[in-house]
Amino acid sequence: MAALLIFDGDCGFCTTAVNWLKRTLPAMPPSAPFQWTELEKYGLTTAEASDRVWMVVDGRNYGGHLAVSALLRHQPSVLWRFAGWLLCTPPYSFATAIGYRLVARYRYLLPGGTPACAVRPHA
Repeated sequence: MAALLIFDGDCGFCTTAVNWLKRTLPAMPPSAPFQWTELEKYGLTTAEASDRVWMVVDGRNYGGHLAVSALLRHQPSVLWRFAGWLLCTPPYSFATAIGYRLVARYRYLLPGGTPACAVRPHA
């Protein structure tokens, strides 16, 4: 799997979450803050990358809850893969999309978060 997880490196919550994933998942792909990534190479804009996490797998981009789903679907454990499929399958995907947006919006209030983690509206 040629994969890369792209996240907001200025966000303490995001960095904490990626570090937890590195310790927890058996097949964690390389990860990089979007601030240090050539986003154009992956067809992403700065606005897109600052808005949500991205998982790039074999040239395909998955954002937000679908990025988490793709990450889990590429794990060796059948339980992680099953959870990944649930995250992208209706009706569960509706709930996970809403849940992801809530976490992203209020990430500055979550463990590891700081005021710098707040998502700002795009112009």
